Amino acid sequence: MLEALDAAGVRRWVAACVRGLDAHRKAIDRINVFPVADGDTGSNLLTTLRAALDALLRAPAADRADAGGAFGVAAKGALAGARGNSGVIASQLLRGMAAAVAGHPTLTGPTLQAALERGAALAAQAVSTPVDGTMVTVLAAAVPGPGTLHEVAAAAARQAAEALDRTPRQLPALAEAGVVDAGGRGVVVILDALVDVVAEREPTTTAPADDTPRPAAVTDREAGSDLYAYEVMYLLADCPDPAVDDLRGKLDRIGDCVSVVGDGEGLWTVHVHCDDIGAAIEAGIEAGRPHRIRVARFADDTSPGRFAHDRAVVAAVRGDELAELFLAEGVAVVRVGVTDPSPYDLLEVITGTGAAQVTVLPGDAGLMAVADEAAIRAVAGGQDVVVVPCASPVQALAAIAVHDPRRRTGDDVVAMAEASAATRRGAVVVAEQDAITWIGPCRAADVLGFVDGEVVLIEPGPPGPDALVRAATGVVARMLAAGGELVTALLGRDAPDDLGVELAGFLRRERPDADLAVHRGGQADAVLVLGLE
Repeated sequence: MLEALDAAGVRRWVAACVRGLDAHRKAIDRINVFPVADGDTGSNLLTTLRAALDALLRAPAADRADAGGAFGVAAKGALAGARGNSGVIASQLLRGMAAAVAGHPTLTGPTLQAALERGAALAAQAVSTPVDGTMVTVLAAAVPGPGTLHEVAAAAARQAAEALDRTPRQLPALAEAGVVDAGGRGVVVILDALVDVVAEREPTTTAPADDTPRPAAVTDREAGSDLYAYEVMYLLADCPDPAVDDLRGKLDRIGDCVSVVGDGEGLWTVHVHCDDIGAAIEAGIEAGRPHRIRVARFADDTSPGRFAHDRAVVAAVRGDELAELFLAEGVAVVRVGVTDPSPYDLLEVITGTGAAQVTVLPGDAGLMAVADEAAIRAVAGGQDVVVVPCASPVQALAAIAVHDPRRRTGDDVVAMAEASAATRRGAVVVAEQDAITWIGPCRAADVLGFVDGEVVLIEPGPPGPDALVRAATGVVARMLAAGGELVTALLGRDAPDDLGVELAGFLRRERPDADLAVHRGGQADAVLVLGLE
């Protein structure tokens, strides 16, 4: 029987938790009916404790030299790897224990008692609206009186088991399903592992026969939760303490099961059930720096009415007039301003379409990576999202021109991708500074002509109407030299009023076989954007 737990003992306990949760994971998942019957509590607890163990194994020896240091490392690892409500609560249990043991070389009976009390208190604070009969209830009951290390550990495990048995009487959802609380069952596994380590016996690695739940593991969600289809979690850094309460308030307004908990050193774990993924992430961006974002759709949200539409198209657009062109075609628009949108800006529009399948048109080479990341997040949330490569708004327009929602989804996406790829792109831009190009140096205020992303001509500045017309016709001539029959011109915010007329006259004289479509785009980054099909 151990009288004290040193750093090695703490590591053995966390390892025993991982082995125990691994053995009981499926059984715990099967009885997971509250607050959502999504069958992942055991998996979430296992993932969280594995993160704690991994942190202990990777930390420098100096950081885990004593029990206090080892608890601190485990708590940070658990917080960073927490999954689901149960994982967040478990991370706060470890954080509270770490706070109580900080500076202690070993964990004794009195320090274990203080650690369990502090851990239960922080775990309760992790839940915005505590409910009797849950994991938090079991933890609160597992705070015994004084004694030796083994006496305190054994009493905590026994009191947790007794509290677990009471959970069906406290929570109607559990009684209806005929099960105990899944998170509370995980607490018992964790405390049983502690008793095994203190007693210096091999931890149990198989689930007992009576741990198999009764078959009725289906129940309604708690009041209000049926409105929310997604679980959003992320880590939040660079968030000042005053912003945390504001973040909680915003998340409470868009969803439920809200928790925002920290490690005491500036790192927070954020968790919410909601429908508006973009709003949940945007709230984090306003508060600090979110990372390791995880979005999951609840397994029980399989109703055919979850999506309001079968398909939608989303485009990132520079320029108000160009946005109106896309909106007129029924496209959902992300307006690009001075700064590029974040993946979360785009994600909010994708999820806001309410469509099961979404095609995204970035319309800019610099937005491809943003679109890809937003698509990954949306796919994790249950939507089918495809990004069609579009390095220019004219390629996006070409894709929209062939879009036909009556076709099979895959065929329609292929047609849009082929139309985009078949459209050559050009642009006329005023140089902002001196630079070296593929065809020689340019100076600020020179007019540059681009074809497929490369500079093909330089008209000396200043960028008056004549210089802009020469550059525009020069780019069109170079593009048509390789073939093509339809030129699309998007006039930018600073384009001369007669630039479209000058282009039309040039084509009538030089290429009467080519058609011209001119639109006001209003983009600020290019005087003229050209497409050739």
